[in-house]
Amino acid sequence: MAYVRFDLAAVIPNNLFTVLKMEKTFNITWLVLMVLTIATAVFATIEMKYVGLIILGLAFLKFIGVAFFFMELKKANAFWKVLFVGFLGLLLGVVWVI
Repeated sequence: MAYVRFDLAAVIPNNLFTVLKMEKTFNITWLVLMVLTIATAVFATIEMKYVGLIILGLAFLKFIGVAFFFMELKKANAFWKVLFVGFLGLLLGVVWVI
């Protein structure tokens, strides 16, 4: 009764469970990220000349996937998208050189 008197009662919508469901694209993105993570682990055990570059490329793809789909950068202005991808490319380039 005190909850109603002080207007603390919250209305729970009927479609609560539909709101909590993840969209199909998020599930596909998550699955792709898991496959890329497993591929990274496989490449980490192989001794090749350019395995570091392959692992950095996979990390680039995973970072883009997380940023664009889970952080919703795909809805941002084109300036922020280009700036983000450019910064990430510069960062990976510096890491590769070092």
